[in-house]
Amino acid sequence: MTLKIGWIGCGIHASQMLLPQLVRHDVQLTALCDIDGNRLAAAGRQFGVTHLTNDAQELIRRTDIDAVGMAVGPDQHLMFGKMALERGLPVFMEKPPSGSAAGARELLAASEKAGKPLLVGFMKRYSAGNKIASNILRSGRFGDVHGLTGYYMTAPGYFAGNVDYTGFFLHHCVHHMDLVSFLVSPVTKLTARKVEKGRGILLFHVHFDFECGAIGTIAMGTGQSRGAPVERIEIMGDHQRLEVDNVIEVRWNRNPPFKIDDPAAALADGEDTLSWKPNFTAAANEDPKGYHSLLADVVPALAGAQTSAPTIRDGVVAMERLEKLRHELAL
Repeated sequence: MTLKIGWIGCGIHASQMLLPQLVRHDVQLTALCDIDGNRLAAAGRQFGVTHLTNDAQELIRRTDIDAVGMAVGPDQHLMFGKMALERGLPVFMEKPPSGSAAGARELLAASEKAGKPLLVGFMKRYSAGNKIASNILRSGRFGDVHGLTGYYMTAPGYFAGNVDYTGFFLHHCVHHMDLVSFLVSPVTKLTARKVEKGRGILLFHVHFDFECGAIGTIAMGTGQSRGAPVERIEIMGDHQRLEVDNVIEVRWNRNPPFKIDDPAAALADGEDTLSWKPNFTAAANEDPKGYHSLLADVVPALAGAQTSAPTIRDGVVAMERLEKLRHELAL
């Protein structure tokens, strides 16, 4: 049965990233909500929706929807998420689920009380390169993870002259507060150090101890151009290494023999490096960022199926880590 969804928030991110991928699945966008009339009308034309409102409560009260989706601000996620759950509707929301860990815990309690799922948009788990890496790790062919290193950067322009790092942490850093455990294991300890070279120009290293015994470091900051690749993950094992660059290039370095003096040198299965990158000249929309793959798990979960979609419980863990990180950095 086609899932009927009411959607709150029709900004650029929703209209260009989330909703185009959502409607590729077995859903019907029944109603849209946004406080900006021009954005709302444009989204209505784009997705063929005629039920338009600037009142989120009105949308949530509708009797012709099966679920609510939203991509608005952290405070609105908390407010509207609780409203929808109290009405008995399952919810999908973009990250962060709230502006605080306490708010995320409120949403978890509301989800458990309603007996309805609240799914969170941690699409980094589904980004093409990260998905390939996680499948290799879970296959048993990689062995134990010894360590994780990487970086995840953005630019000073993110702040538009107002140096408040809250948005940077909530909308950017929160991704890797979730991703590191998805790739490795639960975090047992988190510490961090920073350097701040100017207004809004911040670099910090966050260090993780993992339950499995691995260690990790992610460099994050605001001093790199958004026009250049700003994301990399490297996972170290015993004579093996997984590298994911820019979420679209994967290398699995294994344990090849030296080849220079071998007249029979070739590329051997099980020894030499495997690599992958998407073919962007193909007509197919691969969506390497991961929204389509995320929503492939979210849609059936909203209908009651058990899937791997990230839940508000994952959101609570990520938000608690994020607050620990900010405390470590005194930001």
